[in-house]
Amino acid sequence: MKTIVIILLFASFCLPAAAQSPINLGLKGGINSTKLTSDLSKYDEESINKFHAGAFVRVNLGNIYVQPEAYFNTKGGELNESGGIVNSFDLKTVDVPVLLGVNIIKKGPLALRANAGPVFSFVTDKEFNGDETAFNRDYIEDNFFGWQYGVGADFMMFTLDVRMENNSGELYKGPDFESKSKSFVISLGFKLL
Repeated sequence: MKTIVIILLFASFCLPAAAQSPINLGLKGGINSTKLTSDLSKYDEESINKFHAGAFVRVNLGNIYVQPEAYFNTKGGELNESGGIVNSFDLKTVDVPVLLGVNIIKKGPLALRANAGPVFSFVTDKEFNGDETAFNRDYIEDNFFGWQYGVGADFMMFTLDVRMENNSGELYKGPDFESKSKSFVISLGFKLL
Protein backbone atom coordinates (compact mmCIF):
# COMPACT_ATOMS: atom_id res chain seq x y z
CA MET A 1 0.00 0.00 0.00
CA LYS A 2 2.88 2.35 0.83
CA THR A 3 4.37 1.79 -2.61
CA ILE A 4 1.12 2.75 -4.36
CA VAL A 5 0.82 5.95 -2.29
CA ILE A 6 4.43 6.92 -3.09
CA ILE A 7 3.90 6.28 -6.83
CA LEU A 8 0.68 8.36 -6.84
CA LEU A 9 2.42 11.24 -5.00
CA PHE A 10 5.35 11.13 -7.43
CA ALA A 11 2.97 11.14 -10.42
CA SER A 12 0.97 14.06 -9.00
CA PHE A 13 4.15 16.16 -8.78
CA CYS A 14 5.50 15.11 -12.19
CA LEU A 15 2.27 15.47 -14.15
CA PRO A 16 1.84 19.27 -13.82
CA ALA A 17 5.56 19.80 -14.50
CA ALA A 18 5.46 17.68 -17.67
CA ALA A 19 2.30 19.38 -18.92
CA GLN A 20 3.68 22.92 -18.51
CA SER A 21 7.34 22.47 -19.35
CA PRO A 22 8.62 23.79 -22.70
CA ILE A 23 11.15 20.94 -22.65
CA ASN A 24 10.28 17.28 -22.12
CA LEU A 25 12.85 14.61 -21.34
CA GLY A 26 11.91 10.95 -21.39
CA LEU A 27 12.75 7.29 -21.92
CA LYS A 28 11.37 5.12 -24.71
CA GLY A 29 11.49 1.60 -26.03
CA GLY A 30 9.69 -0.63 -28.46
CA ILE A 31 9.80 -2.97 -31.40
CA ASN A 32 10.73 -2.56 -35.03
CA SER A 33 10.17 -4.72 -38.07
CA THR A 34 13.00 -4.39 -40.60
CA LYS A 35 13.07 -5.59 -44.19
CA LEU A 36 16.04 -5.62 -46.55
CA THR A 37 15.34 -4.84 -50.19
CA SER A 38 17.52 -5.71 -53.16
CA ASP A 39 17.23 -5.61 -56.93
CA LEU A 40 18.03 -9.32 -57.35
CA SER A 41 15.01 -11.39 -58.36
CA LYS A 42 16.44 -14.66 -57.01
CA TYR A 43 16.04 -13.49 -53.40
CA ASP A 44 12.83 -13.27 -51.39
CA GLU A 45 12.85 -10.59 -48.71
CA GLU A 46 11.62 -11.39 -45.19
CA SER A 47 11.01 -9.01 -42.29
CA ILE A 48 12.77 -9.46 -38.95
CA ASN A 49 11.31 -8.19 -35.65
CA LYS A 50 13.79 -6.59 -33.22
CA PHE A 51 13.77 -4.05 -30.36
CA HIS A 52 15.07 -0.60 -29.44
CA ALA A 53 15.50 1.43 -26.21
CA GLY A 54 16.75 4.93 -25.49
CA ALA A 55 15.83 8.50 -24.61
CA PHE A 56 14.29 11.60 -26.18
CA VAL A 57 14.19 15.35 -25.64
CA ARG A 58 11.27 17.38 -26.95
CA VAL A 59 11.56 21.16 -27.26
CA ASN A 60 8.01 22.56 -27.49
CA LEU A 61 7.62 25.73 -29.56
CA GLY A 62 3.87 26.27 -29.45
CA ASN A 63 2.22 23.81 -31.86
CA ILE A 64 5.60 22.88 -33.37
CA TYR A 65 8.31 20.87 -31.64
CA VAL A 66 11.83 19.58 -32.27
CA GLN A 67 12.60 16.10 -30.92
CA PRO A 68 16.12 14.68 -31.00
CA GLU A 69 16.42 11.08 -29.82
CA ALA A 70 19.17 8.55 -29.21
CA TYR A 71 18.54 4.86 -28.82
CA PHE A 72 20.18 1.48 -29.06
CA ASN A 73 18.56 -0.48 -31.86
CA THR A 74 18.77 -3.99 -33.23
CA LYS A 75 17.97 -4.32 -36.92
CA GLY A 76 18.04 -7.21 -39.30
CA GLY A 77 16.67 -8.80 -42.40
CA GLU A 78 16.66 -11.98 -44.43
CA LEU A 79 17.27 -12.63 -48.09
CA ASN A 80 16.10 -16.15 -48.92
CA GLU A 81 17.61 -17.76 -52.00
CA SER A 82 15.40 -19.97 -54.16
CA GLY A 83 17.71 -22.93 -53.42
CA GLY A 84 16.77 -22.78 -49.73
CA ILE A 85 19.84 -20.88 -48.48
CA VAL A 86 18.91 -18.18 -45.97
CA ASN A 87 21.15 -15.13 -45.63
CA SER A 88 20.40 -13.02 -42.56
CA PHE A 89 21.87 -9.79 -41.24
CA ASP A 90 21.74 -8.82 -37.56
CA LEU A 91 22.97 -5.33 -36.77
CA LYS A 92 23.28 -3.46 -33.51
CA THR A 93 23.15 0.29 -34.06
CA VAL A 94 22.92 3.58 -32.22
CA ASP A 95 20.24 5.61 -33.99
CA VAL A 96 19.96 9.39 -33.68
CA PRO A 97 16.79 10.81 -35.28
CA VAL A 98 16.16 14.57 -35.24
CA LEU A 99 12.44 15.10 -35.82
CA LEU A 100 10.39 18.18 -36.54
CA GLY A 101 6.80 17.76 -35.45
CA VAL A 102 3.46 19.48 -35.25
CA ASN A 103 0.65 18.98 -32.73
CA ILE A 104 -2.49 18.22 -34.75
CA ILE A 105 -4.85 17.99 -31.77
CA LYS A 106 -4.09 19.16 -28.24
CA LYS A 107 -6.97 18.80 -25.77
CA GLY A 108 -6.18 18.64 -22.06
CA PRO A 109 -3.86 15.70 -21.32
CA LEU A 110 -4.24 14.25 -24.86
CA ALA A 111 -2.20 15.32 -27.88
CA LEU A 112 -2.04 13.82 -31.38
CA ARG A 113 0.98 14.77 -33.49
CA ALA A 114 2.87 14.10 -36.72
CA ASN A 115 6.64 14.25 -37.20
CA ALA A 116 9.40 13.64 -39.71
CA GLY A 117 13.14 14.07 -39.97
CA PRO A 118 16.52 12.53 -40.66
CA VAL A 119 17.96 9.58 -38.75
CA PHE A 120 21.67 8.80 -38.47
CA SER A 121 22.61 5.17 -37.69
CA PHE A 122 26.00 4.09 -36.39
CA VAL A 123 26.67 0.33 -36.51
CA THR A 124 28.23 -1.05 -33.31
CA ASP A 125 28.07 -4.77 -34.18
CA LYS A 126 27.50 -6.73 -37.42
CA GLU A 127 26.48 -10.35 -37.72
CA PHE A 128 25.91 -12.25 -40.92
CA ASN A 129 24.68 -15.82 -41.28
CA GLY A 130 24.53 -17.58 -44.60
CA ASP A 131 26.45 -18.08 -47.81
CA GLU A 132 29.83 -16.35 -47.38
CA THR A 133 30.54 -16.68 -51.10
CA ALA A 134 27.57 -14.48 -52.01
CA PHE A 135 27.79 -12.04 -49.08
CA ASN A 136 30.54 -10.64 -46.92
CA ARG A 137 30.13 -8.74 -43.65
CA ASP A 138 32.88 -6.32 -44.76
CA TYR A 139 30.43 -4.86 -47.29
CA ILE A 140 27.92 -3.90 -44.58
CA GLU A 141 28.18 -0.14 -44.08
CA ASP A 142 29.49 1.17 -40.71
CA ASN A 143 26.99 4.02 -40.69
CA PHE A 144 24.08 5.10 -42.82
CA PHE A 145 21.48 7.81 -43.17
CA GLY A 146 17.72 7.66 -43.56
CA TRP A 147 14.39 9.34 -42.94
CA GLN A 148 11.73 8.71 -40.31
CA TYR A 149 8.12 9.88 -40.56
CA GLY A 150 5.01 9.03 -38.63
CA VAL A 151 2.40 9.91 -36.05
CA GLY A 152 2.28 9.89 -32.29
CA ALA A 153 0.03 10.43 -29.30
CA ASP A 154 0.66 11.75 -25.81
CA PHE A 155 -1.56 11.05 -22.83
CA MET A 156 -0.41 12.73 -19.64
CA MET A 157 3.19 11.56 -19.23
CA PHE A 158 3.00 8.64 -21.70
CA THR A 159 3.93 8.80 -25.40
CA LEU A 160 3.24 6.40 -28.26
CA ASP A 161 4.95 6.69 -31.65
CA VAL A 162 4.36 4.79 -34.90
CA ARG A 163 6.89 5.52 -37.66
CA MET A 164 8.36 4.32 -40.93
CA GLU A 165 12.09 4.51 -41.60
CA ASN A 166 13.66 4.40 -45.05
CA ASN A 167 17.39 4.41 -45.67
CA SER A 168 18.62 6.90 -48.25
CA GLY A 169 21.85 5.05 -48.96
CA GLU A 170 22.83 1.44 -49.26
CA LEU A 171 23.12 -0.74 -46.15
CA TYR A 172 25.06 -3.44 -48.01
CA LYS A 173 27.36 -2.49 -50.91
CA GLY A 174 28.83 -5.64 -52.38
CA PRO A 175 30.33 -6.30 -55.83
CA ASP A 176 27.28 -8.30 -56.96
CA PHE A 177 24.38 -6.37 -55.46
CA GLU A 178 23.33 -3.61 -53.10
CA SER A 179 20.64 -3.63 -50.44
CA LYS A 180 18.58 -1.01 -48.60
CA SER A 181 16.63 -1.29 -45.38
CA LYS A 182 13.05 -0.30 -44.48
CA SER A 183 11.71 -0.37 -40.92
CA PHE A 184 8.34 -0.06 -39.21
CA VAL A 185 8.89 1.27 -35.66
CA ILE A 186 6.51 1.32 -32.67
CA SER A 187 7.69 2.81 -29.38
CA LEU A 188 6.21 3.62 -26.00
CA GLY A 189 7.75 6.37 -23.91
CA PHE A 190 7.51 7.97 -20.49
CA LYS A 191 8.17 11.68 -19.86
CA LEU A 192 10.40 12.27 -16.85
CA LEU A 193 10.22 16.05 -17.20
